[in-house]
Amino acid sequence: MIIKQKKLVTVIKVISIFFIASAIGWEVGNIYAILTNQKLPNSFNLIFWIERFALVAHLIEGIVAALYAPSKSKDSIQYGTYTFFVGTVGLLELFE
Repeated sequence: MIIKQKKLVTVIKVISIFFIASAIGWEVGNIYAILTNQKLPNSFNLIFWIERFALVAHLIEGIVAALYAPSKSKDSIQYGTYTFFVGTVGLLELFE
């Protein structure tokens, strides 16, 4: 059972890194479109709201991890960045 849980956590980490990197890419593309006065289709609005929610949630998790990491003898910036990309899994690992 533990092996399945470790595999699931690994899969979640990989998927999370992919989606957060994609969300950052979407946001950079949106900022570029705004700066170059290009109009994006309204059908993208839902995607932008979802990715912004995910980025803010992961940012908050990363800040919490960075603040709590020194009490677990971990580097704040490194663990905050790691938690930003993997999300709640990083916090759960830190709090173990």
